[in-house]
Amino acid sequence: MEDGGPRIRRRVSVRKRSRGSLESLRAAAAAAELQPAGDPEDEAAAGSRRRKTGSPEPAQENDSEEDMFSDYDSFAENSFLAQVDDLEQKCMQPPEHRTLATDSATQDVCSDGITNKLGISDSENNKCIKNQSDPDVPAGPEPENELLFDVPSSQILYFESMQNSSNDLGGQCTKEGGGNSHKSSNEEPACSRKERPQQQTDDFSKVRASAETDRRKSITDRLKSAMTGNATAQTPVFSRSKQLRETLLSDEISVARKAIESPADDLGPFYSLPSKVRDLYAQLKGIKKLYDWQHTCLTLSSVQERKNLIYSLPTSGGKTLVAEILMLQELLCRQKDVLMILPYVAIVQEKISSLSSFGIELGFFVEEYAGSKGRFPPTKRREKKSLYIATIEKGHSLVNALIEAGRISTLGLVVVDELHMIGEGGRGAILEMTLAKVLYTSKTTQIIGMSATLNNVEDLQEFLQAEYYTSQFRPVELKEYLKVNDTIYEVDSRAADGMTFSRLLNYKYSDALKRMDPDHLVALVTEVIPTYSCLVFCPSKKNCENVAEMLCKFLSKDYLNHREKEKCEVIKNLRNVGGGKVCPVLKRTIPFGVAYHHSGLTSDERKLLEEAYSTGVLCLFTCTSTLAAGVNLPARRVILRAPYVAREFLKRNQYKQMIGRAGRAGIDTVGESILLLQEKDKQQIATSLGDIYQFMNGTFFGVQQKILLKEKSLWEITVESLGCLTEKGLLHRDSRGASEEFQCPFRITRLGQAALKGAIDLAYCDTLYRDLKKGLEGLVLESLLHLVYLTTPYDLVAQTEPDWMVYFRQFSQLSPAEQNVAALLGVSESFIGKKASGQAIRKKVDKNIVNRLYLSFVLYSLLKETNVWSVSEKFNMPRGYIQNLLTGAASFSSCVLHFCEELEEFWVYRALFVELTKKLTYCAKAELIPLMEVTGVLEGRAKQLYSAGYKSLMHLANADPEVLVRTIDHLSRRQAKQIVSSAKMLLHEKAEALQEEAEELLRLPPDLPGLGAANTDKAGSRAGGTALW
Repeated sequence: MEDGGPRIRRRVSVRKRSRGSLESLRAAAAAAELQPAGDPEDEAAAGSRRRKTGSPEPAQENDSEEDMFSDYDSFAENSFLAQVDDLEQKCMQPPEHRTLATDSATQDVCSDGITNKLGISDSENNKCIKNQSDPDVPAGPEPENELLFDVPSSQILYFESMQNSSNDLGGQCTKEGGGNSHKSSNEEPACSRKERPQQQTDDFSKVRASAETDRRKSITDRLKSAMTGNATAQTPVFSRSKQLRETLLSDEISVARKAIESPADDLGPFYSLPSKVRDLYAQLKGIKKLYDWQHTCLTLSSVQERKNLIYSLPTSGGKTLVAEILMLQELLCRQKDVLMILPYVAIVQEKISSLSSFGIELGFFVEEYAGSKGRFPPTKRREKKSLYIATIEKGHSLVNALIEAGRISTLGLVVVDELHMIGEGGRGAILEMTLAKVLYTSKTTQIIGMSATLNNVEDLQEFLQAEYYTSQFRPVELKEYLKVNDTIYEVDSRAADGMTFSRLLNYKYSDALKRMDPDHLVALVTEVIPTYSCLVFCPSKKNCENVAEMLCKFLSKDYLNHREKEKCEVIKNLRNVGGGKVCPVLKRTIPFGVAYHHSGLTSDERKLLEEAYSTGVLCLFTCTSTLAAGVNLPARRVILRAPYVAREFLKRNQYKQMIGRAGRAGIDTVGESILLLQEKDKQQIATSLGDIYQFMNGTFFGVQQKILLKEKSLWEITVESLGCLTEKGLLHRDSRGASEEFQCPFRITRLGQAALKGAIDLAYCDTLYRDLKKGLEGLVLESLLHLVYLTTPYDLVAQTEPDWMVYFRQFSQLSPAEQNVAALLGVSESFIGKKASGQAIRKKVDKNIVNRLYLSFVLYSLLKETNVWSVSEKFNMPRGYIQNLLTGAASFSSCVLHFCEELEEFWVYRALFVELTKKLTYCAKAELIPLMEVTGVLEGRAKQLYSAGYKSLMHLANADPEVLVRTIDHLSRRQAKQIVSSAKMLLHEKAEALQEEAEELLRLPPDLPGLGAANTDKAGSRAGGTALW
């Protein structure tokens, strides 16, 4: 706005030059005096001129600063401001003077100044005076009212305040001056004052004119200052086009909401969604048209009727887009919350990043429930709805919290990706229980399940009471091959043995290469890289690293020249996130465009390698099966090193997941998968017992009981399970008032409620309670070691085998307070020393406690050093395992916190675990934590942002993505936009929570004594309005 001042002054100067001279104004005034006084048309014309002078023309849209005072001729000489000035003078007069028709000085100024300017003749002026003094003459509109008609409301308030102050001032003057001034001004008629000799009035007129000029100048300056200040004030500016777009979006959502509830076939602009959704998909994801199967699926009668749906398509077929459209319909049109359950934390974070922009543009929240993140129960919102994106475990906790709070009906839709995982071990049981609870407690919640591999579809349909849709569509054709020795066969279901001969490998192998590469991997990968990308799935993590190094030994040196500079940047970035260290294997393989990918990498390393692979800098990954179900990294060719995952034979759904990565839509025209086989592998390709039993019958386990249960019935298993839970103290059987054992209700105990709230595994629930209870007897707070021990995950203890020399070395470096922690747990230094030296030990010590304390040492060292590499070397553990331990501890700490919130005896732990959970989640310096709260910002990126001046969430939310790209090294434009969108979403969520908390505090309680229902609603709405200042 600094440049606005000169432009305004130039505008005023131009207006002044275009105005006539003083002589022309006097001539116009003289001509006005010569006009007949009684002509009604002239009077009407004069009145019209007065109205035109006082009423500015309708404002036109103009955003330039130069035109913001375009409706005024100037600040000093505008007739409108002159009227305002005269009105202020009248208001400034003492009350007794205001009743007079004229005053000597006012007469002079008005007759010579305003009257001439407005073109009013003396006859008209006299007529006006006569009308004011003669009660028989009908009074015309009062000058004050006529002027106020043209004055803005803000100026009227300003003049009223000045009038009040002038009244006080006038009263004081009247008391001091007595009645003399009043008498002299009232006794002398107006006409006698005109007939006075000019000499007697010259001095008085000059003084009075000078005072009036100063007063006019002062009001002009004040108005000019006020108007200029208003123009330069830094108030939020919303462009008219943006307001129109928001209004249009709101109208479209209202129309879509009515259309989606009607039985008509019209789907509106974009499947019952506003056209802005279609524009956002085109802008953010490049999706301009849906596949035919997607259109068919979205228009199914079962989808329109909100029936549960299971749909299955090959990987990369576009399943997620259908789910996203259905979620947006629920959020925007039906105004219900949505839960999306994904298998892994990495996929949750990826989905958070991609949908945050939609949330900001369309007005809903995207909340992350993974690891230690998530609130239970979730924040209750009145206006905007929430999309909860959760892992399987967090999704179960969220459903439990909503059921407990009586808010499960607010959940309109549950979407489950990778539905086939319902049949896989412990996580599958949690997913099954989540869906069973939703089915049992809410009849209005729709369930959508999707997967690329489903075997027992009929059983799933019966369990979920769902319709089924399937298609074999793939945007890129997938060709499946098998390789046995040097021969490659194509999979063909029409052939007699399921495969047909394709070709022989034609690659010259040396004797050394044959010994090192008996599976001919070098020949297979060099057919596609570096022009195209390739994935090689290996049975184990160690095999991934070995295969990567073996390939680089035999690749041509020409591969080193492919995007050499960018590969050097990748190694440099790995060194930065690793605290100056890089894995030796990656250091040797990345120059060839090859890297391994498995859980042994840290999150920072995985993210950097995935970005490099997505951009084509790296062209080959040797990876484990977890990548197939993790982030989306497609390739031209997928090679399965062996038909095994670890030591178990490959399952059909695992095989389909892996080969589904072959073929990139929009990049490749075909995708290839090659499975390497040996000759030996060629042939192997409720409350009462009755209610609870009824619930169990409705589970997936109940649907398959005829297949799974051979020795015991479902009823016997249900009775045994309830007995076990009762023995653990999680349930209590209430036999009062029950006539039959079948009807005896079970009541959940406080311990059971805590386990439910914290999502604690029932196998460890009683152990956790005993450990926390024992910890209260001598809680050591001089360091974090004791608290870290209490939050070390139980499920990792059995997999741990301590290095006793490292254990003893770390134990001997403990402070006295930290050694007290070990003593309280029953682990002595002598015991560790004997184990390290290999001596026999007579005294028995609980192995689980010893192993758990060892893992606590690892976590404690990590919190103190915050460097995975140094801790990895100190304890001789893979850095990926250490980071997995840290992630598990952060998640378990969050669960223990919710567990303690339900038990009053553990109140002391609540505040302690809040801070510990935050430390374990981020494991970084305190100043970086606010930045790391943003999805996709890890420690390395947070350091870059902090060094560049982005030190808070507000800085990131208001950052310009283009500036971020220029400022932060190796940050793509897409990543910058995702970071800004995620920061905005998080900031809006926090602001909304604070606003709703303020509204809740100001709202009258509905159960206030003496307050009727009608008054309650009225008062509540009034208080709610007050909260929105």
